[in-house]
Amino acid sequence: MATKRENSQYNNKDKGFEEVLLDIARVTRVVAGGKRLSFRATVAIGDKDKHQVGIGIAKGKDVAQAIQKATNDAKKKLISIVVENETIPYEVKAKYKAAFVILKPAQKGKGIIAGGAIRAILRLANISNVSAKMLGHSNNAINNAKATIIALSKLKAK
Repeated sequence: MATKRENSQYNNKDKGFEEVLLDIARVTRVVAGGKRLSFRATVAIGDKDKHQVGIGIAKGKDVAQAIQKATNDAKKKLISIVVENETIPYEVKAKYKAAFVILKPAQKGKGIIAGGAIRAILRLANISNVSAKMLGHSNNAINNAKATIIALSKLKAK
């Protein structure tokens, strides 16, 4: 059993992260005795002060366990993003499976022009002004999120 002191240290470590549940799905596995139900969660986390963002995917016996595992997975996969004047420095494109994403810098005051998983990830990364477009034939939130992470990881300082 953890003491109060250990709990307070744990809470301070996680204080800067904000999390968003991108997708939750009930999945089944067929075994000899029938079907086993579990849940798959996709979670995006971000630290707005440090412009860090990550996504995690995990399965669990119940929804809460799946979300907790996905959050821990996302913390392991954090990336830092280059931000200049509340936007990205230049246009970037990325593809992951059927998802194709284009991110373009926008003028100050324009806001986040994006939808779905892309919008959530950009908000968590504290990028205030950016225009994004999802191309291709993917309505899959997981693939769109991974394509966005790939695009953001391509950004380098000028």
